[in-house]
Amino acid sequence: MTKIKKLTIITKEIMVMNKKIVSLFVALILSFLIFYSCTDDNVIDSSSNKNLDKKQISNASYEVFATGLNNPRGLRFGPDGYLYVAEGGLGGTDSTVGLCEQVIPPIGPYKSGFTASIAKISSDGMVSRIVENLPSDQTSSVSGALVSGVADVEFIGSTLYALIGGAGCSHGHANDPNSIIRVNSNGTWDMIADLSDWSLNHPVANPEEDDYEPDGTWYSMINVRGSLYAVEPNHGEMVKVTTSGQISRVIDVSATQGHIVPTVVAYHGNFYLGNLNTFPIVPGSSKIFKVTPSGQIQIRETGLTTILGLVFDNQDRMYVLEMSTEAGDPVPNTGKIVCIQPSGQQNVLVDGLFFPTGMTFGPDGALYVSNKGFGPPVPGFGEILKVTLN
Repeated sequence: MTKIKKLTIITKEIMVMNKKIVSLFVALILSFLIFYSCTDDNVIDSSSNKNLDKKQISNASYEVFATGLNNPRGLRFGPDGYLYVAEGGLGGTDSTVGLCEQVIPPIGPYKSGFTASIAKISSDGMVSRIVENLPSDQTSSVSGALVSGVADVEFIGSTLYALIGGAGCSHGHANDPNSIIRVNSNGTWDMIADLSDWSLNHPVANPEEDDYEPDGTWYSMINVRGSLYAVEPNHGEMVKVTTSGQISRVIDVSATQGHIVPTVVAYHGNFYLGNLNTFPIVPGSSKIFKVTPSGQIQIRETGLTTILGLVFDNQDRMYVLEMSTEAGDPVPNTGKIVCIQPSGQQNVLVDGLFFPTGMTFGPDGALYVSNKGFGPPVPGFGEILKVTLN
């Protein structure tokens, strides 16, 4: 049996057989963040592997930039020039069954541990763990044990923030809510917004009962004019969070679109949301939505599949990261990067990615992608790709 076939079988075990239980992948969210100076003991030199997997296609070339990551997700360049990557970790074995409402089988109940990390990567591909032993969770082993933890990282000025999407009592962490964390210069952190509490007390119009996560599964976060905007896929909403911790809803996507699983947000004059959509995968069924600051929504682009990344360049071109593009269950090595011109013309820049989960532009004009963002439970399986646009 080939490796791809084995991985496909594993992935099929992950997917929910009932079509109503559809946003399983969005359990892939990450957890708590602390920031401190790294030491030589937690440095991984991936530069020796940097050029081993260089590939060229018609519109772009890509190579492995860094390796040895555990379920990498959101990533962002800091003002210091380093690339910061959220890692989901490796899950755990702790449980909160009997303590609070659990996610229904086969996705739940969750188990948890403290195996998540935040990685800091230098320009030569040197990986250092700036914080370790952070909360990580995983779905039920029956559903394939998808791991989550810290969902995304973002900067406001020189201050680092993290979106926590894999915590909360329903995710196996009785005392650690989904939240936004502000990281202090001395390595301590402060929770500025309790997103678990928000989710529980501000229900959306049309939650999916068969796929309901009480604490939510927050996935994407951006900075716009000094405030943070975060997307919650399972309930289907985007909120604004000020640096003082005030939370307000920008849009309830479920109210007009139903359970489409919005995953990622970008800002380019207005907000743009991409959605994962439901499983089994129907190629071309995902969309890009334009959302005004007042919460008005309209379809901007169609014909896309399982969107997990979205960025713009300075020529108004949109770059869309697709996790898996085959019909049915997710299949490894079918992820793509699609460039959409202002005219609406779509071109595939990169093909054959292994479950990519996040994307950002670097100061050098290259795209950086979290690849192997989920899959086999192998420590260090994840990697970051550098995509040079021709």
